[in-house]
Amino acid sequence: MKKAIIIIAAVIVLLVIAMSSLYTVAENEYACVMRFSEIVKVNETPGLHIKIPFVDDIRYFPKTTLIYDIPPSEVLTSDKKNMTVDSYVIWEIADPLTFYRTLSSTMEAESRLNALTYTALKNLMGTLEQNDIINMDDASERNDIYASITTEVASLCSTYGINVLDVKIKRFDLPDNNEQAVYDRMISDRNQIAEKYTADGNYEASIIRNEVDKEVNIIVSNAEAEAARLEAEGEQEYMRLLAEAYNTDDKKEFYEFTRALDALKASLTGEGKTVIIDDDSMLGQILMNP
Repeated sequence: MKKAIIIIAAVIVLLVIAMSSLYTVAENEYACVMRFSEIVKVNETPGLHIKIPFVDDIRYFPKTTLIYDIPPSEVLTSDKKNMTVDSYVIWEIADPLTFYRTLSSTMEAESRLNALTYTALKNLMGTLEQNDIINMDDASERNDIYASITTEVASLCSTYGINVLDVKIKRFDLPDNNEQAVYDRMISDRNQIAEKYTADGNYEASIIRNEVDKEVNIIVSNAEAEAARLEAEGEQEYMRLLAEAYNTDDKKEFYEFTRALDALKASLTGEGKTVIIDDDSMLGQILMNP
């Protein structure tokens, strides 16, 4: 009975030792073998592995790409305007050994990323004016800003065993205390541009109207002069034809007679007409001595 207990106990001890000497590594993680608080081996091969039981400990770090959403922070532009920047960092652990020795945890890494990214943003924004950031230009033109920040942050983080893949700015915001002032300034600028366009358009329109009025006056004047000339020529031709038609005394008297009848006819149109005629006139002689 005593021997059986000893055997069972030995088996249990062996099982404990065996289980303590084994560890697994997943595909998305690094497994760091710790011995007396120092990393003696970094294993990233997935599967089952062996370690010294009760001496070695395993510290796991993610091997996947990580995203750290940085809390919004305020920066100052070169024209002394405050802006709130909301950004995030895409990063990964490139060297687990260096990462552990310098930062030891992802929480500490995020804290360091926060500080370094804020410093890079503050330095870059300090070289730009607010109008260089908030404008109507194509958003892709601001990719140079992102690339510059990414390069600077990646260079600083390389000493921590971190590889920074990208730094993106989700949006630039205006602090509440000057947001309305900036909107008012933008509206005022757009109104000034609209007024300039309107003034330029009115000026061009006045030039066009003056030119058209000038052309119209010239055309009308020329037409009136031509009409007067044609009318004078017509009157001249009419008088010439009359002179040719009534070139004898009998014809002249007949012409004067018909003209007198026409005048009498025109004066007697309508009802209740009274005509006073001198008996020495041609009409008087016609009526009194038909």
